[in-house]
Amino acid sequence: MFLSRFVVGMVSIGLMMGADGVAAQQNFPTKPIRIITALPGGAGDVTARLISLGMASSLGQSVIVDNRPSNMTGETAMKAQPDGYTLLLDGNSLWFTSLMQKTPYDVLRDFAPITLVLSSPCILVVHPSLPANSVKELIALAQTKPGVLNYGSAGHASAPHFAMELFKYMTGVNVVHIPYKGAGAAVIDVISGQIQMMIGTAPSVTPNIKAGKLRALAVSTAQPSMLAPGLPTISASGLPGYEFAWLNGVFAVVRTPDAIINRLHQEIVRAVSQPDVKERIFNIGTEVITSTPEGFTVKLKSETAKWGKLIKEVGIRAD
Repeated sequence: MFLSRFVVGMVSIGLMMGADGVAAQQNFPTKPIRIITALPGGAGDVTARLISLGMASSLGQSVIVDNRPSNMTGETAMKAQPDGYTLLLDGNSLWFTSLMQKTPYDVLRDFAPITLVLSSPCILVVHPSLPANSVKELIALAQTKPGVLNYGSAGHASAPHFAMELFKYMTGVNVVHIPYKGAGAAVIDVISGQIQMMIGTAPSVTPNIKAGKLRALAVSTAQPSMLAPGLPTISASGLPGYEFAWLNGVFAVVRTPDAIINRLHQEIVRAVSQPDVKERIFNIGTEVITSTPEGFTVKLKSETAKWGKLIKEVGIRAD
């Protein structure tokens, strides 16, 4: 009899706790939400602030942007409770860093993907005097001049560095990497002819493409981009299968309840899909994309496998 009462009591407690958990999810949110992202100035920070405004208006709770150094965003977020009140807006740098060096977090283990929010293309540009007017011609030229041609980047492990190392890996060409302290210096040296090419971010090279100081050959993304109208993709113009995009997405802490993940997904997608938000993000050189949590997870697994292999085989290291 005692055992029966004990079992009934434990079941009752479990049901009460389960009911409390369901109620908490249904009432979410009941306090401010925090979005951890990198320091101010970048596309991720701008997007986090636009998301925070949209979510706060819809949810009736404050949404605070918490800026941290880029090497601290993941570590800070992973320590939070899995309750949906701490989010992380980050991208390639999050998983690239964990693939290049030991980090306290594992992207696939410690975070729950909610949705992709940004995709930023890079553009393959060359000095106008270089006798290459297409990707095919550039590959052919580089094959005849191994170790002679140079490319610039914004530094080791920057977007232009990864993009060009993938290009080299897939073509087998020997083009020498010249790292700079920032994209601006690299662009200046391509314009002056000190180096011959780079795969630069759209904001860093587009003004000089329009001014005729750089020749644009193709965009790095799998599909053509409105940020580079009229340009073919690298994949379609000489290097099938090539794809590089600087991605950003929103994560929760792993073990956050599915009901809360789904609510957050709905609110974030709604926020970034507003026409004025999409326009503001486009004007800073990136494009809004969204995905399901499952779709983001699949993309993340693909990204970590692809870049993990490249980093290991090529030996890419951060500064």
